[in-house]
Amino acid sequence: MALELRPNCERCDRDLGPDSRDARICTYECTFCVDCVEGVLKNVCPNCGGGFERRPIRPAIAWRPGLSVNERPPSTRRVRTAYQDAELTAFADRIAHIPPEKR
Repeated sequence: MALELRPNCERCDRDLGPDSRDARICTYECTFCVDCVEGVLKNVCPNCGGGFERRPIRPAIAWRPGLSVNERPPSTRRVRTAYQDAELTAFADRIAHIPPEKR
């Protein structure tokens, strides 16, 4: 199963195209921009509490049949977090000191 490649940051709604080097995802594919992850979220996913990694970029060219951004297009469904900034900050502050691999 291919990654969903959500089109936006769930906090600030910044566009994050499928080739964006600024997209970060957690293990559940919650998607945020690098500025939100490093700033407000402090590398803490507000949904699961895990950490973030740079989202891989799907190849533009089908080096193997059927495996490219054209054959497996990114999602167009925009997702927004249900939490307010104060809630995001409080949650991140509570567990940011714990390394992601130990949360």
